[in-house]
Amino acid sequence: MKEVRLRWALSLFFALDGFVFAGWVVRIPAIKEQTGASAGALGLALLGVSVGSVTTMLLAGRLCRRYGNHRVTVATAAMLSLSVALPPLTRTPLQLGLVLLVFGVAYGGLNVAFNAAAVDLAEAIRRPILPSFHAAFSAGGLTGAGLGGILAPHLSPLHHLLLLTGAGLLVTAFAGRVLLRAPAPHPVGSVGTAPDNGRPPGTPTRIPTRTRLLITTFGLITLCTAYGEGALADWGSLHLAQDLGAGPGLAASGYAAFALTMTLSRAAGTRLLERLGATPVLVTGAALAAMGMLLGALSPQTWLVFTGYALTGLGLANVFPIAVGGAGVLGGAGGVAAASALGYSGILLGPPSIGFLSEVFGLPTALTTIAALAAVAALLGYAVRTRPPKPQTPPTPPTTSDAGLAETVPAETAPADAGPLNRIRPPSAPGRDL
Repeated sequence: MKEVRLRWALSLFFALDGFVFAGWVVRIPAIKEQTGASAGALGLALLGVSVGSVTTMLLAGRLCRRYGNHRVTVATAAMLSLSVALPPLTRTPLQLGLVLLVFGVAYGGLNVAFNAAAVDLAEAIRRPILPSFHAAFSAGGLTGAGLGGILAPHLSPLHHLLLLTGAGLLVTAFAGRVLLRAPAPHPVGSVGTAPDNGRPPGTPTRIPTRTRLLITTFGLITLCTAYGEGALADWGSLHLAQDLGAGPGLAASGYAAFALTMTLSRAAGTRLLERLGATPVLVTGAALAAMGMLLGALSPQTWLVFTGYALTGLGLANVFPIAVGGAGVLGGAGGVAAASALGYSGILLGPPSIGFLSEVFGLPTALTTIAALAAVAALLGYAVRTRPPKPQTPPTPPTTSDAGLAETVPAETAPADAGPLNRIRPPSAPGRDL
């Protein structure tokens, strides 16, 4: 029962993150007009979110080790809820950039903290539940964007974002009580969190070079997939309108198809991981996204582009949570922080890269880079699976039976294909009713 409450509380924080961020995004045009920012000045101001997020992600692992994932989650969620109301108070692009820096700090810290807490819970109950949390994030984003579209014609940005602040603080107070009262789960076998040579839990341990390389690989997988999410969000609708002549409503629905299939796929992600395992889901999903994006970028028919976008969302949905989970299994909060920072870098790189390439080669060709990086993610996922760490359990010495015959008791070692990805699919254990 304790784990059930903890899972619901964390899901609320994931949903809150998506809800607040989407609510802010739909008011960017109004904030641009309010501050009198040019397109270039707005772009520089929006970099505040990126700089704040990435910088905090690089430090959040240490904060989580020192204060605990739950405390950092609650503190950064409150900070995010408060800071989302600041942009409507600005009058110049410089002021906007500074308050968005604060917003980005809260956003980056929250993403690391609740992902680290989710990894710990998944390890403790021995179920691959990370996709369900990311489904909550996607659902929160869809809700925030939809509600924002309804409220935008009737409410000023200040009143709208103040409503988000109130809702965020209520959710933080409600779900935060559960997190702060519940002791953090104790993951089994996590390199980044397990005690080392008698050190107390939480003491930083030296991570081997091989483990760091694996964490970096997981980070590159998140980068490849986040690149696609960011690029398709900004350029997918334009491709439909510019290259296929779709109307504004139809063009906007293209991204909705991507977001909807991503949400549904993440909702089913836990069942898929339990049934198939992490490696097949990651590799197959990334490959499906590559094929879907090729269809979406190069097809001359609108319905085929929609189909391609939907397949891309279906495929990419669980790749990011699987990769973050793998990094968390290996490196704890620090691993989550490293993978998240690389992943967010992909979101930053995607839109401008597509813009530059589209000027040289055209937008359809530029969008094929999403497919190319999805294929790279599939290859990296397979490489991680086929290069597992060496078993650390020493062989048990032989014993002698009563009959005097020498018997060798086999040690508990990992199977030949049991890389860190497969640790995201633990065997069944109590708590499977979560």
